[in-house]
Amino acid sequence: MGIIKVGSLTRVLLITGGSAGIGLSTASRFLKDDYNVVCLSRRPCPLEGVEHLRCDLAQPDFLETVRPALEPLLSQADSISVIHNASRLSNDIATDTPSDEFRDVLEINIVAPNTLNRFVIPFMKQGSSVLFVGSPLSEKAVPGSYSYVTTKHGMIGMMRSLCQDLAGTGIHTACVCPGFTDTEMLREHVPSDAIEAVSNMSAFGRLIEPTEIAETLFWATSNPVINGSVLHANLGQIET
Repeated sequence: MGIIKVGSLTRVLLITGGSAGIGLSTASRFLKDDYNVVCLSRRPCPLEGVEHLRCDLAQPDFLETVRPALEPLLSQADSISVIHNASRLSNDIATDTPSDEFRDVLEINIVAPNTLNRFVIPFMKQGSSVLFVGSPLSEKAVPGSYSYVTTKHGMIGMMRSLCQDLAGTGIHTACVCPGFTDTEMLREHVPSDAIEAVSNMSAFGRLIEPTEIAETLFWATSNPVINGSVLHANLGQIET
């Protein structure tokens, strides 16, 4: 991948799970603004111009497979935006989730972001950012999503802790929590005959487009005033 400079600056987006849904739309949005976009995922990102580094975030040693390609790019970057987008959603319950299955979700949703942060942050300069893609379930719970709810709550804690520990560095953090977004994951977990009911759970009576979340994430990378914030991007979710 050739390094793209905008003027005299080299900007890098490092995104996990950029092969579909919100991640794919986000990679596309940053490409349009001449970012060097790197996607970490198992499936390849279909966008021309994205450097796909295949890895499985569920594996504790995933970083070792991508480190040789990442280090040269990060070392040349004037600003780096990390977006922790990949996550696993399991339909499990608090009273009957084996710890091994819980660890699998924890590894992707919490441990992998920590591993990446420890590796990438030393390369970051002022103006860089660490963003998380959360969920409405980052701050509340529903039945049957035990490990997802737990780890999405933990993601906000990680983001807020980073905000405090990065004070004075010029690096900012935020967690964007999309509402019901028209993605592959949503349609895997919501029956087709329930899509209309789910759509009507927003004040606009429709699903969110992945491009809308991508635009929100793009905006968040360049606005440090939101440092440490949780942003609810849900079209005004109707509570029942």
